[in-house]
Amino acid sequence: MSSVLYDTPGPRAKRRNLLYSALFLVLLAAGVWWALSMMAEKNQLTAEKWSPFVTDSAIWTTFLFPGLGETLKAAGLALVIALPLGALLGIGRLSDHAWVRVPIGAVVEFFRAIPVLVMMVFASAMFVQFTTIESEVRPLYAVVTGLVLYNASVIAEIVRAGILSLPSGQTDAAKAIGMRKGQTMRYVLLPQAVTAMLPALVSQLVVIVKDTALGGAVLGFSELLFQIRSITANYGANTIAAFTVVALMYIAVNGLLTRFAGWLERRLRQGGKSSGATVDITDIDTELGGGVAEEVAVRKGHGTGT
Repeated sequence: MSSVLYDTPGPRAKRRNLLYSALFLVLLAAGVWWALSMMAEKNQLTAEKWSPFVTDSAIWTTFLFPGLGETLKAAGLALVIALPLGALLGIGRLSDHAWVRVPIGAVVEFFRAIPVLVMMVFASAMFVQFTTIESEVRPLYAVVTGLVLYNASVIAEIVRAGILSLPSGQTDAAKAIGMRKGQTMRYVLLPQAVTAMLPALVSQLVVIVKDTALGGAVLGFSELLFQIRSITANYGANTIAAFTVVALMYIAVNGLLTRFAGWLERRLRQGGKSSGATVDITDIDTELGGGVAEEVAVRKGHGTGT
């Protein structure tokens, strides 16, 4: 037997794979032991470095939970603005009119090509020069602005890919019963494309949550990762412990988002609002501004223009 990607391994290949797996586990265990021994040598595993996170509730109420709140606030604001804006841009890129399609495509490609950190710094400078926004909230505005500009452009490509992933028969059937293009998009294509877009949208939401840390590193935005500075200043040089706790908090938040998205996707599929196609986030080229892939790979269905 064989799959599409590779032939089924034989007895010799299975033994070789087991040997490689065992060797990797040995190397991994050795790496973990070395890291722990170095941490112990630097007194990073002593109880006083870790105990404040268990015995002192002030470290949570003063630093960690407020930082998490700022992270979720910035990510939530960016998502609320970027989702509808990205949907409009994505639909605009599918327009039959060149005077709509070409300028929107240029805007999307422009903001996808610029690192989100650069947009945050530029937005902060613009707010300083041309607005009267108070310095206390200016980092939040700059972070949200940068996240919106970048992620709205990425979401536009996700929306476009989700719509193109639907079988061409959906559009043909809508035309056959006399639907206009706007009605076809609103009542036929978008409801079905939502399920196909959902995994990619959740992946982008996870990126938004993590990218808020850029504002803390450069603009002094008091998000979760930024609080490590205050924790180490008030509780001793427990940097490793603080980073570990913050990393676990990020993992928990993003894990909950992923589980919620999985539950929502199952509900949508059970409700019959799915075409079966799935957009792969890796085909949208979210990291590179230039050389954007023109064809969308889907697990099921064929790409088609609308």
